[in-house]
Amino acid sequence: MLGLIKQSDALIEGFRPGVMEKLGLGPDICLKQNPKLVYGRMTGWGQDGPLAHAAGHDINYIALTGALHAIGPADGNPVPPLNLIGDFGGGGMLLAFGIACGLFYAQRTGEGQVVDAAMVDGAASLMSMFYGIFGMGFWKNKRESNVIDGGAHFYGTYETSDGKFVAIGSIEPQFYALLLKHGGIKEPEFDNQMDVANWPFLKTKIAEIFKHKTRDEWCKIMEGTDVCFAPVLDFTEVAEHPHNKKRQTFIEIDGVLQPAPAPRFSKTPPQVQRPPAEPGEHTESALMDWGVSKETIDTLRTLNVI
Repeated sequence: MLGLIKQSDALIEGFRPGVMEKLGLGPDICLKQNPKLVYGRMTGWGQDGPLAHAAGHDINYIALTGALHAIGPADGNPVPPLNLIGDFGGGGMLLAFGIACGLFYAQRTGEGQVVDAAMVDGAASLMSMFYGIFGMGFWKNKRESNVIDGGAHFYGTYETSDGKFVAIGSIEPQFYALLLKHGGIKEPEFDNQMDVANWPFLKTKIAEIFKHKTRDEWCKIMEGTDVCFAPVLDFTEVAEHPHNKKRQTFIEIDGVLQPAPAPRFSKTPPQVQRPPAEPGEHTESALMDWGVSKETIDTLRTLNVI
């Protein structure tokens, strides 16, 4: 393993703090073997702090940052936004960004370093804008009381007559004017868009309006305009939407529907060549690609290491 580290640019570790040290593969030992190594450590709580060794999941990490408190109805419980904020956004994506930054630094200086990617830190970082506007007095510390948390009548989801939903984001005045125009809304109470005290009443009124037509009928009226409109699609519908089809946003391989790689690169367009692998399916081929001999692989398998 240490031989592989000498040839590696980056090493990613995703255990609780101290596990790799117990295996003799902590960052100090690895950086001695390869001073240019970028050693990525991703955990929920981080490498130190009172909770560092406690178990947790996405919902716990975002709870500690204020993100979970801000999402959901005013008169109900906070709603988990899947595990997008902690695991994927604050964890995986920021770890990837940290590794890329570390590699860039190592190429310029010849010095590697340790990237401590804690999901709680990453989730907090994703909330930076909201803490900024909260500090300026432009964000209320209550759910469904702000422009983009479901408080405003012009930013949210509405049910249509066929039990489906549409999403509206008509924040800017010119977009709001188009919402009123294409929605056939002429009541004078809608004229003052930023009358926050009147938002609950206007939400009720606009909900009634969207209930008068099906989702497809609203798509014919609003989709592609500057209303900032989109149908709310489920997992079975996304691949058939004309925009997604044109851009091939979703692909199917061996009967498995999955999002296409993103972002897109003009020089090196990414391609998915196979469906998701079974656990351990490519262990041997990956080790051989890294220069591990067949004899060593057989030994590792005999020892139940792989």
